[in-house]
Amino acid sequence: MTMQDTRPIRIDLVSDTATRPTPGMRRAMAEAPVGDEQRDEDPSVNALTARVAELLGQEEAIFLPSGTMCNQIALAVHCRPGDEIIAAENAHIVTSEGAGSAVFASSVIRPIHSERGIFSGREVAAFARGAYAKAPRTRVVAVEQTNNRGGGSVWPLETLSEVVTVASELKLVLHMDGARLLNAVVATGISARQYASPFDSVWLDLSKGLGCPVGGVLAGSAAFIREADVWKHRFGGAMRQAGILAAAGLYALDNHVDRLAEDHANARLFGALIGALPGIKLDSPEIETNLVFFDVEGTGKRTPEIAERLLRQGIRIGVEGPTRMRAVTHLDVDEAGIREAAAALAAATAERVSA
Repeated sequence: MTMQDTRPIRIDLVSDTATRPTPGMRRAMAEAPVGDEQRDEDPSVNALTARVAELLGQEEAIFLPSGTMCNQIALAVHCRPGDEIIAAENAHIVTSEGAGSAVFASSVIRPIHSERGIFSGREVAAFARGAYAKAPRTRVVAVEQTNNRGGGSVWPLETLSEVVTVASELKLVLHMDGARLLNAVVATGISARQYASPFDSVWLDLSKGLGCPVGGVLAGSAAFIREADVWKHRFGGAMRQAGILAAAGLYALDNHVDRLAEDHANARLFGALIGALPGIKLDSPEIETNLVFFDVEGTGKRTPEIAERLLRQGIRIGVEGPTRMRAVTHLDVDEAGIREAAAALAAATAERVSA
């Protein structure tokens, strides 16, 4: 599919960013009290940032247009030219942000190999460089909760605490990409504060499972947020009466968090249905949250062919490579849609199954 493809999509599993505001969210946006957020005069923005800061166990927060901007501003604040960031090799800041850390933070990323995107404190200690004038200075340890390309994997709290302890001993800065943090919260019953409060910076995405049309909230110390605000203006400036957007976030925190469990159940259902199909292999038998990665090599077909056939039926599933696909569940796809998508995938891969 190209960007110009205008065929209607009935069942969109390409990403949880495909969510659309619900009627209740639209009403909240239309009725939101607003003001100039650059002057801290937008009551809806202020309410959202205060709420997220409290939720994450941080002092203050700032409302931003995107999660990628949250990551890149955080790294720009933390790093100096020539610094190094430790992250999983499949982390979003490595694979999907246009090498932004090299551009904005003038820093490099040292990736740790991990299929599920989760590494240990021992690995952090091994990858962190000592003081040496000819080497980059290790500055930041970044974790992604949940890890997207790790299949929506949830960092166990014990492993996360181990990484925090080692990083603190080495005097490294800790950053959490919390794009799907609330998915981890709902999957485990562990609070967002428990996961996030030990970190120097952490952000929460509003435009994925929470169903908002745009936005993320970056949190940290008061000093960190002051510096983040400087970078926000370098990245493009104020959003003025952004309360219309912030109101969607407030609505989502009230109404869309607990229902993430439905997305997780639908992801497990989709995995069970397609995992039984000839020639399809799930990346992991354990589907923890709302992402399902799978390989179709055994069907004898390639993903562009499969995706095109599904699109003719108004069904969209993400193409990750020649034989790898990704399905992401969200509030706009119910159980019936999941079953229909799985049946359509079965039909699309039914021919020429390899031995």
